[in-house]
Amino acid sequence: MAIPDYQSIMLPLLRFAADGNEHSLREAIEGLSEKFGLTEIEKSELLPSGQQPRFDNRVAWSRSYMSKAALLESTRRGHFRITQRGREVLSKNPTEINVRFLDQFPEFVEFRGKHREREEITETAETETLQTPGELLETAYQKLREDLTAELLKFVRECSPSFFERLVIDVLVKMGYGGSRKEAGKAIGRSGDEGIDGIINEDRLGLDVIYVQAKRWQATVGRPEIQKFAGALQGHRAKKGVFITTSDFSREAGEYVAKIDSKIVLIDGEQLAQLMIDHNVGVTPITSYETKKVDSDYFIEG
Repeated sequence: MAIPDYQSIMLPLLRFAADGNEHSLREAIEGLSEKFGLTEIEKSELLPSGQQPRFDNRVAWSRSYMSKAALLESTRRGHFRITQRGREVLSKNPTEINVRFLDQFPEFVEFRGKHREREEITETAETETLQTPGELLETAYQKLREDLTAELLKFVRECSPSFFERLVIDVLVKMGYGGSRKEAGKAIGRSGDEGIDGIINEDRLGLDVIYVQAKRWQATVGRPEIQKFAGALQGHRAKKGVFITTSDFSREAGEYVAKIDSKIVLIDGEQLAQLMIDHNVGVTPITSYETKKVDSDYFIEG
């Protein structure tokens, strides 16, 4: 089945805690994943940031919201138990517990308090997607990043071949390759030797080198071009190469590099734009947001 949304998890989570014992969040996640019949793939599915499994995030938010409504209480870090109010709610055999249900409790209303107007504006979207606040934030960030990637790639594809070579240098240096920019600049765009555009140091000490091919193309790069590059590597007794293009690669090209002995990394236009964003090449940070959580250990009195 699909991963349940965080509101659909609320009632099963409260029932999970109905025995009155202290439970860890991890216990709840494992128990509920079995109840919902989640597969290993579904249990391991990550949020867009890749920092946390989606189901774990939804169980945590479900617990947090019910704690704000005083149906659950935190006992110590990562642990909780049901409250008297939680038992009373279960005794009435509710068919569902969701945000609207929790609105009957003054503590929850106070919790939403100042954010009520903002939540009402997004309530329709939240009801449709049933994402946690954390998921909504990550989804918005991902959409902004996708838009920036598309805009950045448009600029890259319109730049001159010489500018593209300098751009490739900047990205590789920011990633830690090539030593200094001056050294890398001497390496790229100078060779033109048998399908190789340049040679760059793998590390700042120059212990190994990477051969680079940079193509500002519109058409898909196919297997023949990659074979030519691989042959050039063999001619230089080289084992490592990076092929960068502003377009994309064919499936056959990807399959080919997976079979050969030489290690060739293929970077298409979208991946290049993502690397530019990650390493601040051609982009300027506007603002940043840092999310935090309570450090329960801080409040333990010795």
